[in-house]
Amino acid sequence: MTEDTRYHYHVIRRAIDLIDAAEEPLSLEALAARMQMSPAHFQRVFSRWVGVSPKRYQQYLALGHARALLRDRFTTLETAQAVGLSGAGRLHDLFLTWEAMAPGEFAMGGAGLTIRWAGVDSPFGPAIVMATDRGICGLGFTAETGEEAALADLMSRWPGAAFVEDAAAIAPLAAAAFGAGAGAGAGAAQLHLIGAPFQIKVWEALLAIPTGHVTTYSEIARAIGSPRAARAVGTAVGRNPVSWLIPCHRALRRSGGLGGYHWGLPVKRAMLAWEAATTEPAARA
Repeated sequence: MTEDTRYHYHVIRRAIDLIDAAEEPLSLEALAARMQMSPAHFQRVFSRWVGVSPKRYQQYLALGHARALLRDRFTTLETAQAVGLSGAGRLHDLFLTWEAMAPGEFAMGGAGLTIRWAGVDSPFGPAIVMATDRGICGLGFTAETGEEAALADLMSRWPGAAFVEDAAAIAPLAAAAFGAGAGAGAGAAQLHLIGAPFQIKVWEALLAIPTGHVTTYSEIARAIGSPRAARAVGTAVGRNPVSWLIPCHRALRRSGGLGGYHWGLPVKRAMLAWEAATTEPAARA
């Protein structure tokens, strides 16, 4: 992770923490002062990182934002599919194709596979991307857990595989994964997933949730034909091996609570806020 990217991420992270703790919105001047930066410099760094002003971003980091999303941007999965909101409409035209391992491959735990991996920069802090020859098979964020723990977590999904650190091979895949999120053009991102059949059904449902919208664990359970399995759905969501690309951050509790997030709630909050801010028609105003 470059020094500039690390610095910018921690600036945003600290700003988010301040906003969370504040009882009222903070002015640009107040936020900049706490970051020990000039207002103009802070505004530039913040806007370059997230694409909108600190003032507008605060609107989407409010503690009630999850409830507002459920009220204003809730989608049933049937509706999302019927109007074509999944697929090319996701992630600002990032195109995803994906395949699950065959049952026999799943049982073998990746035996015989070589998985390449690297630590990369992302709009949401440092991340790890892993890939087989068939596509991205692991994506996790390390700011909360640390790189060593995140790497061990992702490797444990493929206990029989051989792992090779290979930054050159991963770089174009990371660009495809995060390019749209960073405002650049992105290519196709092929996913190669390992999971039990129930998990695969849940992850497929998550792919139907459009950018800037949310659904609930209970809605996912209903959509996959297991209406009483909301808790099991939550567990499957947490086992999503390619966070962000399969948008588990868009699943909320029916009460409006954020629920859990495998890589830390600050990352989930940042993802939801970024998506809501950048898909709002007046977001760039």
